[in-house]
Amino acid sequence: MKNIMLVCVAGMSTSLLVSKMQKAAQDQNMEADIYAIAEGEVEKVIATKMPDVLLLGPQVRYLKGSFEKKFKDMNFPIDVINMADYGMMNGENVLKQALTLIG
Repeated sequence: MKNIMLVCVAGMSTSLLVSKMQKAAQDQNMEADIYAIAEGEVEKVIATKMPDVLLLGPQVRYLKGSFEKKFKDMNFPIDVINMADYGMMNGENVLKQALTLIG
């Protein structure tokens, strides 16, 4: 089971992308918990649900450095979703990005 957290301003703009990623995971017979949350909810959610990877929407890419410092001891990768894939809502490519980061 892969645990993939997407973060955006309010957790809403990524909800369509989450749906497309879930479909891509289902097409690959992969068990994945993919969800989107607002930037202000990250610490609260991580306290109860440790992600395998945290992906930031392009609109909150400025958070990458502070999140890397804040969560460095938790050993999960943090990256920004490719802007073209985000804009096109390409769930398959964003899922590939997440899986590559997980390793």
